[in-house]
Amino acid sequence: MKAQKNIEYKATSNACKLCSPLGASLVFRGIEKSMPLLHGSQGCSTYIRRYLISHFNEPVDIASSNFTEETTIFGGGANLKIAVQNIIKQYDPELIGVATTCLSETIGDDVPLILRDYNKNDSGKLSPAIVSVSTPSYSGTHIDGFHGAVKATVDTIAEKGNIEAKHVNIFPNMLSPEDLRHLKDIFFDFGAEHIMLPDYSQTLDGPLWSEYQKIPEGGTTVKQIASMGDAAASIEFGRILAEEESAGKLLKKKFQVPCYSLGIPIGVNETDVFFNALSTITGKPVPEKYVQERGRLIDAYADGHKYVFEARAVVYGEEDLVIGLASFLSEIGIVPVLCASGGESGHLKNKLCQVIPDFETRGIEALEGVDFVDIGDAAKKLSPDFLIGSSKGYKIAREINKPLIRVGFPIHDRMGGARILHIGYKGTQQLFDTISNIIIASKQDASSVGYTYM
Repeated sequence: MKAQKNIEYKATSNACKLCSPLGASLVFRGIEKSMPLLHGSQGCSTYIRRYLISHFNEPVDIASSNFTEETTIFGGGANLKIAVQNIIKQYDPELIGVATTCLSETIGDDVPLILRDYNKNDSGKLSPAIVSVSTPSYSGTHIDGFHGAVKATVDTIAEKGNIEAKHVNIFPNMLSPEDLRHLKDIFFDFGAEHIMLPDYSQTLDGPLWSEYQKIPEGGTTVKQIASMGDAAASIEFGRILAEEESAGKLLKKKFQVPCYSLGIPIGVNETDVFFNALSTITGKPVPEKYVQERGRLIDAYADGHKYVFEARAVVYGEEDLVIGLASFLSEIGIVPVLCASGGESGHLKNKLCQVIPDFETRGIEALEGVDFVDIGDAAKKLSPDFLIGSSKGYKIAREINKPLIRVGFPIHDRMGGARILHIGYKGTQQLFDTISNIIIASKQDASSVGYTYM
């Protein structure tokens, strides 16, 4: 008889990740006239709405199939069909995005089969497009749900119309609305047509309403998504995503659309790669506007080098965001002594080595699949100058008395989380100024002199 191995199980405390259906809901809110529907208990949609509303400061409706004890025992097929009918009646959407929850996945509901049965019985009626994605939180994070929903949407809707390829597909990863607006400006300045999925730049950061809107205006249209199979190329952001089955790779496999898998363009190096790719695809040079932005950024690097050089940072969040931030920090002379994520791709350290050539010699620690207790324990030993990540790291920053620079998602203890610009030369410039001033302020506040000049 073989001896059994002792397996240690550790409870997660204050996870450095959010649930998978949250990421999927965010994607569906970035599609025009779309309504997210969670197949599970009502508490799941309430939890996700709370996080999205606190970050974006916008109303967010997320429907639920409303599981009860009886539903859990006998299956949620009937509830799901009723939920779809209610959404059509109340919201008149063009797309319904169905994301599963832990409960519906655990009992084994076959959601695609239920929806096919619903469509068969609803034949003859004009129904919205329905996209379903499997998003149990016990097998992934919010970023897994995000990418899964993008891929499922493209797989369900995108077609090949055999028309002349002109536009570029852009899959931007889980960026801020301000990032998405900046991306659209870049494509406009290149004179390049594009389709972005998702695009919640207006639906989750729009102007003040005079009357309540059941579904906010904006987002990628279903018609645009359908035409993604006719694109000249696809660009997707994410070095971790490059190792996974993604929407861009799906389009390449199904419709032979070339796919450029790039890192999130934070910092000079990663932004250069993005602009070079866009220049190659369009056959156009980088507009002078961005040449000037790049030059001003490098000048700022030189001006501020003496303040930031050899500072130490703790970076945490989604793996691709951590990699982008670490790449940027490294190029300005800051050592990202701890790069941590709740994600568990298995690629974090390898990808960090790609963007930080001297990773092994700089004493950088990469941790994946960790929670904020793990991050806090490591941070206390490493004595960083600042932390950079979401609001969820504030407790650690407070405990070790170090400043927290808020980026990414969620930011629920400050205003303007939706308007933080992370990407491009412009976003990098803003991050550089913020970090430089935080470091200067920390030294100034700790000084017994109270100097007023740098």
